[in-house]
Amino acid sequence: MMTVRELVDKDEMLSYLSILNDLYPSLTFDEYSNELDIMLPHNYGQVGVFENDECIAISGFWIGNKLWCGKYLELDNIVVAKENRSKGAGQLIFDFLAKKAEEHNCAMMALDSYTTNYKAHKFFYNEGFAPRGFHFIKIMKEDKVR
Repeated sequence: MMTVRELVDKDEMLSYLSILNDLYPSLTFDEYSNELDIMLPHNYGQVGVFENDECIAISGFWIGNKLWCGKYLELDNIVVAKENRSKGAGQLIFDFLAKKAEEHNCAMMALDSYTTNYKAHKFFYNEGFAPRGFHFIKIMKEDKVR
């Protein structure tokens, strides 16, 4: 049986680096630790999906405010371990975070996805997400982008 819960602190988040390495193989422990030190004070959190006490999926999330939409919850880095995909872990993450967004009175949920991630796009559409614009980026340091 799979369960989902919020990860409680930086140490617990760091302990599941191997899940994130499925998406970002070059992410080191020290880099991850430094990123968490920057993100955690700014409403960043993580949830994990567990099967038999083993973490099989992680998603970060942010709760923030923007002028155009008010309060929102943004899903960040939704990663399911390769050997555990298509088992419902992604659905558990989305359901858990949708409930959290409602509890925090968020006006919307958002996420970014690489344009070539077609399988994920299908899932996002099925969850009621739709592209409403473009996320423009200007890369300043190519070697820092994963």
